[in-house]
Amino acid sequence: MELHIVIDGERDLAGQVYRQIKEGIQSGRLAAGEQVPPSRLLAQQLGVSRKTVSDAYARLTMDKLLVGQIGAGTFVNSALPLPPISRRLAAKDLAAGATLNDWLGRSIPLPPPRPERRSAYDFLGGAAKSHFPLTEWRQCVLHGLRKSHAARGFYAEPEGLPVLREAIARHAAFARGVQCGPVDVLVTNGAQQAIDLIARVLLAPGSTVAIEDPGYPPARMTFASQGANVVCIPVDEEGMLVEQIPDGTCLIYVTPAHQFPLGMPMSVARRKALLKRASELGAIIIEDDYDSEFRYEGRPTDSLQSMDSEGLVAFVGTFSKVMLPELRIGYLIAPSAIREAVTVAKHLCDWHAPTMMQWALAKFIDDGYLQKHIRRCHTLYASRRENLLSRLTGDLAPWLQPVPATAGFHLTALTTRKIDLALLLRLARRVDVGLYTIDMFYHALPPTPGLLFGYGAIETLDIDPALDRVKAILTEIA
Repeated sequence: MELHIVIDGERDLAGQVYRQIKEGIQSGRLAAGEQVPPSRLLAQQLGVSRKTVSDAYARLTMDKLLVGQIGAGTFVNSALPLPPISRRLAAKDLAAGATLNDWLGRSIPLPPPRPERRSAYDFLGGAAKSHFPLTEWRQCVLHGLRKSHAARGFYAEPEGLPVLREAIARHAAFARGVQCGPVDVLVTNGAQQAIDLIARVLLAPGSTVAIEDPGYPPARMTFASQGANVVCIPVDEEGMLVEQIPDGTCLIYVTPAHQFPLGMPMSVARRKALLKRASELGAIIIEDDYDSEFRYEGRPTDSLQSMDSEGLVAFVGTFSKVMLPELRIGYLIAPSAIREAVTVAKHLCDWHAPTMMQWALAKFIDDGYLQKHIRRCHTLYASRRENLLSRLTGDLAPWLQPVPATAGFHLTALTTRKIDLALLLRLARRVDVGLYTIDMFYHALPPTPGLLFGYGAIETLDIDPALDRVKAILTEIA
């Protein structure tokens, strides 16, 4: 990479090099500790003699702006003070200030805690990374690298590589009974982008969207950012109260397999009522199927999409929960009515997902590694869930009652008596236990007091010690 220096004319060449490097250091453009090019290389790049550059470097060294390290090269002096911060325009001073202030007023939903603030025993949601088949995944990534290297160097299809779309269609049909073919699949950067793309093509300022309350904050905030009128619909033990979806609604967001965050599945009767109401409204339903690959009891339930005979359900899935949170590959099974529009929106948004990871994931699915990983994690999560439930229905029952849930890798427990949850969280943090309330998932309704226990990331042997500490705190503060 070339150091940006502009030579003007033929006079005072060393002075020009000296002044521009000095200005770059003093302004912070050249960071402390950064290596500058060897004098011979920089002279070739600038079309000047090596002596010109050497003279400039010598002056900068005398000024203690550069330091030479024998055998390593020449570097910006790391002992220099930080450059002063120049005054910049604030958002309110810009022509788009009102719009910017609207965004500045929105907080980041569900921000991950900093690593230094994570507790030793943490019930934050997440996947079991320590059990991920890293050797097999490495083989798939190398395969993706070879495939990408062999490509002709053009951009790929916005809807995703055909080989991955075929693999996703087979997986969704096999695991969730989704009715689809490769043509229906759009590969996205996580489930969040799939939700965003649907919002882009269906919503205008003032459009009405119905969502669950409590529900998934990033979805609600995405719809609100499009200027939509977001109507929060309460849920009961069977799911969203469909009869409260208002007239004029054009988009409905639900998590029927494992309601987020409470956890109960939507009943078959309620699903049929939801499809009927959507048909009356001409509304698209987003079925966010975020973690239902893991089911522990009862008979399998159909996906909402598989019950849809009119093409109203957009099925959204992700591999971040099943595999790795950092993978950021999701997918949308789009109804034919919106398929072309969301493909155009995807193209305009980021053109396509990284092809190397698409090749890798396709091989991971086709070679059977994904199903093996799901089976392995199912056994692991089932054991953790059983352990957690035995404690919540046992010695912790005087304070907490779990909400019945048949899938996923988190449980919600509602309080059975008045508890100062803020105090509980603070005291738990002091003994290195991370607890989380469900308050943040409510928007229009008053929150029901309760805790969310994610058991995907916490180790099995850590659950009992963590809950022992929670019980001791509950006994003390109650």
